[in-house]
Amino acid sequence: MSKHLAKVLRQIRFENRTFWRNPAAAFFTILFPLMMLLIFATVFGNEPTGVGVTTAQFYAPALAVFGAVSAAYTSLAIGTAIARDQGVLKRVRGTPLPPWAYMTARIGSSVWLAALSIVLMLAVGMVFYDLQIRTEQIPTLILTFIAGVAAFAALGLAITAVASADSVPAITNATLLPLAFISGVFFGPNSEMPTWLDRIADFFPLKHFVEPFVNAFIPGTSADIPWTDIAWLGGWLAVGIVIALLFFRWDPRTDSGPGIGRRNRNDRITV
Repeated sequence: MSKHLAKVLRQIRFENRTFWRNPAAAFFTILFPLMMLLIFATVFGNEPTGVGVTTAQFYAPALAVFGAVSAAYTSLAIGTAIARDQGVLKRVRGTPLPPWAYMTARIGSSVWLAALSIVLMLAVGMVFYDLQIRTEQIPTLILTFIAGVAAFAALGLAITAVASADSVPAITNATLLPLAFISGVFFGPNSEMPTWLDRIADFFPLKHFVEPFVNAFIPGTSADIPWTDIAWLGGWLAVGIVIALLFFRWDPRTDSGPGIGRRNRNDRITV
C-alpha cells in the first residue's frame, strides 16, 4: 500500500508541475478569481451593502468557489482529455504505474489546486478587505468544499469521457460560465435573480456549492450543516461517476484530429 501511495504522490507532484507550466491554466484557475475580486471591490467599493455585508465579504467566498470549480472541473477535464487524445493515457498503461493510481493523482492534483485557490482567495480577503471568517462555520466550509470539489471532479471526468480534447474546453466553459452567473457567483447580495432562472440554478450543482459556502460568511446565518445542498452535490457526484465509468476510455478518440489512433470500445476505466 505504501508503495502505491508513494507512486500516487510522485505523480501528483508531476501533475502540479505540469499545471504551473501552462500559463493560461494557472491564470484562469488561480489569478482570474483574484483579479475579479479586485475589480468588484474597486468598482462597488467595500462598504457594507443593504444586507449588512461588505462587497468582499460576499465576493471573496463566491469567487473562491469559482476558482475551486475551475480547478476540479475545467482544468481536470481539459488536461485529461488532452492526455488521452495525445496518447499519454494509453502509454501509462504500459508503465509500472497502475491506471487507478494515475487517475487518483490527476484528481488529487485538481483537489490540491482547488484548495489552494480557496485558501489564496480567503487570505487575500482577510489581509486586504477585512474578510471575517466565522469559526462556527468551519465544518460547513469543509464539508461543502469536499462535496463540491468531488462532484465537479466527477463531472469533469464525465465530460472527458464523452467529448474530444478539441471540444472539451468549449463544453466546460459553456457550462461553467452561465451557471456561475445564475448561481450567484458574479451577482452581489443586493441583486435579484428572476424566479425562472433561480429555478434552473436550483437543479444544477454550482448553486449548491456557492450558496452554503457564501452563507457561511454572512453574519446571522445558521451554523447548521447544509445537508440538502450536500445531498444535491452527492447526486451530481453519482451522475458524474456513472457516466465516467460507462464511457471513459484510455485510448485516443478517433474524432480528435489527424494522427489519432482507433478507439477501443472495450478499453474502459480499470483498476
